[in-house]
Amino acid sequence: MADSLVIVESPAKAKTIGKYLGSKFIVKASMGHVRDLPKSQIGVEVENDFSPKYITIRGKGSVLKELKDASKKVKKIYLAADPDREGEAIAWHLAHVLDMDKTETCRVVFNEITKQAVKDAFKTPRKINMDLVNAQQARRILDRLVGYKISPLLWKKVKKGLSAGRVQSVAVKIILDRENEISAFVPEEYWSITAKLKTGDSAFEAKFHQLHGQKLELKSEEQVQQILSAIEKAKFSVADVKEKERLRHPAAPFTTSSLQQEAARKLNFRAAKTMSVAQQLYEGVDLGKEGTVGLITYMRTDSTRIAASAQEEAKEYIVGKYGDAYAPETPRQYVKKAAGAQDAHEAIRPTSALRDPESVKEFTSRDQYRLYKLVWDRFMASQMSSAVLDTMSVDIAAGEATFRAVGSKIRFPGFMKVYVEGNDDGKANEDDKFLPPLKSGDKLKKEAIDPKQHFTQPPPRYTEARLVKTLEELGIGRPSTYAPTLETIQKRGYVAIEDKKFMPTELGELIIEQMEQFFPEILNVEFTAHMEEDLDHVEEGAEDWVRVLGEFYESFEKRLQVAEEEMKEIEIEDEVSDEICEKCGKPMVYKLGRFGKFLACSGFPDCRNTKPIVKDIGVPCPTCKEGHVVERRSKKGRVFYGCDRYPECDFVSWDRPSPKPCPKCSSLMIEKRNKQGVKLRCTACDYVEEVEENDDGADE
Repeated sequence: MADSLVIVESPAKAKTIGKYLGSKFIVKASMGHVRDLPKSQIGVEVENDFSPKYITIRGKGSVLKELKDASKKVKKIYLAADPDREGEAIAWHLAHVLDMDKTETCRVVFNEITKQAVKDAFKTPRKINMDLVNAQQARRILDRLVGYKISPLLWKKVKKGLSAGRVQSVAVKIILDRENEISAFVPEEYWSITAKLKTGDSAFEAKFHQLHGQKLELKSEEQVQQILSAIEKAKFSVADVKEKERLRHPAAPFTTSSLQQEAARKLNFRAAKTMSVAQQLYEGVDLGKEGTVGLITYMRTDSTRIAASAQEEAKEYIVGKYGDAYAPETPRQYVKKAAGAQDAHEAIRPTSALRDPESVKEFTSRDQYRLYKLVWDRFMASQMSSAVLDTMSVDIAAGEATFRAVGSKIRFPGFMKVYVEGNDDGKANEDDKFLPPLKSGDKLKKEAIDPKQHFTQPPPRYTEARLVKTLEELGIGRPSTYAPTLETIQKRGYVAIEDKKFMPTELGELIIEQMEQFFPEILNVEFTAHMEEDLDHVEEGAEDWVRVLGEFYESFEKRLQVAEEEMKEIEIEDEVSDEICEKCGKPMVYKLGRFGKFLACSGFPDCRNTKPIVKDIGVPCPTCKEGHVVERRSKKGRVFYGCDRYPECDFVSWDRPSPKPCPKCSSLMIEKRNKQGVKLRCTACDYVEEVEENDDGADE
């Protein structure tokens, strides 16, 4: 007979913990939150110290009945939700609906779901931390006030169905500001001259650097031609070689933000997918004879701290596998850098350094394995010795001109034996290029001189990884908010994703325009970051949550009154297209939806015909030979390509077809993008062709 009930959020977590605790414990799942603010009303009594009105979430009645029935059969109830604000709030709501004593030591938390960590947590239960609960309540109420006060105003003045959010609005504005930067950007011409040189059997490249001892920026073809004339008959030789030793240090272990960024770069994961798979690894995977084990520590964290026991285990593995030289004399410590970082948990790491990725591969899905390997590799590298590189800077004389080659070679790989951090553009650093042994006076053979025209590029649009990094740097949001924020702004149709980059929609621009005029503080980065700091202070017990909300609402209410009086009603007139509705003969008009514009019949509501706006990409349909390939969007907003004769022709492709046929077999080629760039691949044979793109700093 069990004498204790343990409540966690998910069935997977319940299953793992249940195996560790044994028959004296009943472990059940609440399936997340059980109470929340009502959807049909604001649910906050502003005049009564922002008192929230909580109701049981629809569909959770049966879950609560099961938990209440189970609670009557045991002597003790433990609440084991996740170790963060959200988890603390879930525990508090459960304690309320189960009529538990508020002073009871019922709360257990663990940073990793392993047998030892779970058993240790149950030895030291604590009371529910009301500072954490109040920080979560304050955020929830704050977001409810913004959303439920501004949204009806937008419905009345602009368009039915619009909504505004606090952190989401800032994210949309950041994306819109970048788009405006891109639109205003004026490209400038510049040139480069690359000398392809050879010494013995080794070839390398050097870039033009100086003329007559003066560094020269090449702005025109005329300048380039003068230099080419000057070096046409010149002999190339090594004028100077500078060598030095450089240490390269490993990156810190993952935080939530850096995990999302690196998973995007290396695994092509969206932020939401990264967090979903990480949750699975945290809650536990069945490892056969070993049983169900949580493979990583808690994945919502802004800390880079590592437990001493984990460092010792990592050192044991590193020394055993790679040798003493690969482990530093003293364990590495990583100081938190992010503003407002709470350091409440450890960094994200494997629960056991001895459990390498290959040992769990057969028990995990492909996505689980790849993310676990990323976490394991990053953690192990963070505990290894620095790499030692020999760097070279070589000046090469060619008459009155000087070319320069920069490169390096690895003398000792250190952490690079296991892992090297990715970067946003996926390109190697100049000093990571290999150079052959060179010394002053060496004669070089000129293979070719390659002048190239370039144009400066605008700043790149935000990918999910880059936007998460920006939000973190600005202090907007916290580890648990990044993924849902990005999902929300897409679902509401304020931004769209093209080629994995965010672009604001007309709907997003319209919302931000009104918000900037009447609620500028909501869009102010410093204001929003300060609000996050206030919420952190509430969590720390240093600030009263009601005061924080009151201070915000005092000015917010005044803004609302002004907006009610001064915001003009905006009539969005439908733009008439050249297309005629094939069902009723009336003109089709452009409408604005979640994923941008679409065509709808002007005879609505009598005629409800709609169709997507398609873009011809100039490629004949490879299937029917009669139609053309057009760009379309799926119901979820994802771009795909299909024949304009659909449904008569069913050709479809997620990859963009190329107008260039395969030179080997004349079949259709498609564009495949990765961090190295773009390649054309034949759909019928093994032909692959590299495509040269402008260097716009874009992410993979």
